[in-house]
Amino acid sequence: MSDRARIEAFLEMMSAERGAAANTLDAYARDLADASEFCAGNLSGASGRDLAAWQADLSARGMAASTSARKLSAARRFFRFLFEEGDRKDDPTAKIDGPKTARDVPDVLSREELGQLINACGEDLRLKCLVELLYGAGLRASELVSLTLGSLPRRKGARWVTQDIIIRGKGGKERLCPLGGPALTSLSGWLAVREDSLPAGSLARGRAEPFLFPSRGKQGHLTRRRLGQMLDTLALAANLNPARVHPHALRHAYATHLLQGGADLRSVQTLLGHADIATTQIYTHVLTDELAELLETSHPLARPGGS
Repeated sequence: MSDRARIEAFLEMMSAERGAAANTLDAYARDLADASEFCAGNLSGASGRDLAAWQADLSARGMAASTSARKLSAARRFFRFLFEEGDRKDDPTAKIDGPKTARDVPDVLSREELGQLINACGEDLRLKCLVELLYGAGLRASELVSLTLGSLPRRKGARWVTQDIIIRGKGGKERLCPLGGPALTSLSGWLAVREDSLPAGSLARGRAEPFLFPSRGKQGHLTRRRLGQMLDTLALAANLNPARVHPHALRHAYATHLLQGGADLRSVQTLLGHADIATTQIYTHVLTDELAELLETSHPLARPGGS
């Protein structure tokens, strides 16, 4: 069986059994194609030495350590699959050490800057709802734009009976995200006018009807690209650098502000839908920096003549 056929079988397994998202599958396909090309089309039969040479080649090509690490991770999963399928009796990636990657501390928007963004939404009820849900629930962009009406909290008349939205996250895993008062208020405001945004035409309307943020596009809902464009425009209106205002920046702010408010790390991990708590711990570095600054400015021994 060729590399191409084995890679396709691997991707099919990741989709069917692991619920991998389309973006994840695309990344796996690109990374494994790169490895296969380096191995002259024989990735499936590659040795540990071949894969170590591939990693060295990635570095020589100027690949960032994080990119090389991601590609190696894809190869590890692929060879685990081959082993489980009986196509390999060993894992050639087992003794390969991945490149050391430094995790960047997020540049977190302050509460004041979030206030500027929300104020800049003005009378745009859809935009305000998008911002409030990104910041008020820490959603990923893909989770936000694909929200359905069926995932929303229950209402009785104009009153919210529950506060949780159901999020289908990475790998198809579901979690509950509670919404605060401002987010629920913005959600009510948008729902009151949402019907007017549904596209004309029975086919397009039928596609868009289930989604909270409908669109006339093929997917039936707002796209991540359009969401990014809207936030760029909003950032300029709020006198903020658009490079700092993107969906993940609001997710960063959500997590950091929760920790600053006293939330424990495990709770934040659950709310964000992180499989590994190490991913959540990046936000604690922001708090560590703040504490270091506080110590430097406030502790008696940090002052001249304080000893």
